[in-house]
Amino acid sequence: MLGPKLDCVDWGESLGVVVKKADGSVQSFDKEKVVRTCLRMGANKQVAYEVAEKVERRLYDGISTANILQMVFQFMRSYKPIVGNLFDLRKGLSLMSSKPEFEVFVQALLARKGFEVSPNRLLIGKCVAHEVDAIARKDGVTYFVEAKHHSSYHTPTGLDESRIARAVLEDVIEGFVLGKSDLKIDMAMIVTNTRYSDQAIQYGNCRNILQIGWSSPIDHGLQSMIEGKNLLPLSCLRGLSMDARLKLAISGIVLFEQMIEEDTMELARKTGLPREFIKNIKEKIEPDAQLFGALT
Repeated sequence: MLGPKLDCVDWGESLGVVVKKADGSVQSFDKEKVVRTCLRMGANKQVAYEVAEKVERRLYDGISTANILQMVFQFMRSYKPIVGNLFDLRKGLSLMSSKPEFEVFVQALLARKGFEVSPNRLLIGKCVAHEVDAIARKDGVTYFVEAKHHSSYHTPTGLDESRIARAVLEDVIEGFVLGKSDLKIDMAMIVTNTRYSDQAIQYGNCRNILQIGWSSPIDHGLQSMIEGKNLLPLSCLRGLSMDARLKLAISGIVLFEQMIEEDTMELARKTGLPREFIKNIKEKIEPDAQLFGALT
């Protein structure tokens, strides 16, 4: 719905206007990318092309993808008022607290991708015990999971995180072999809301570490995971305070989907949030729940 994709796609060759991406690289503007973003936001084709033409008329060489995204939001609000209540996905993810919000979010994503997830485990290694953010199992492979959050989504996740994960993996594997633990770990997994540095990717590929970042691995990155099942985080909702989100996260609620599905009275009981507050949030997001996938 919102368009972090505008931040990361290849813009194509339609106009000849140079567009500057967040990482400093440039590419040519493509009107069809804006059209597709508007369609994901719930617009019909006529509206999508009207918005794209309005954006096109305001272009200038060197315009940033962030400014294009801002214009899309501005024009779409007149067609879909709910757009004004939402942050784009990358911004929403960056607003999360590292603990517990992003950790719970990663656990929820993995569970909805078919993993069996056990949160916040202590693993006994040969040398020491290691606290990890989750254990995830799928297709006969058991991972320990580390959730690495950055408040700036332009900050890459570097080599140090991968080195630490490898050291933990070696210690817990040896601990299992020595009989100190009855849990066999096969691989390490790191999930982050940013991209990985080139060195980190190279090291992870070499050292049996599954690294899930904003757009990597290709077609299986964080963006794709969220987009594939419309798993939008509550941090994308404007006006929902950090305090309220933390109370929800502690109760395991971090997704729009969960908020909509949960009984209002039960959610008020679990979180301590006022029933009317929860009702108002649900009323705000329910009418356009089918649009949430377009935020990605």
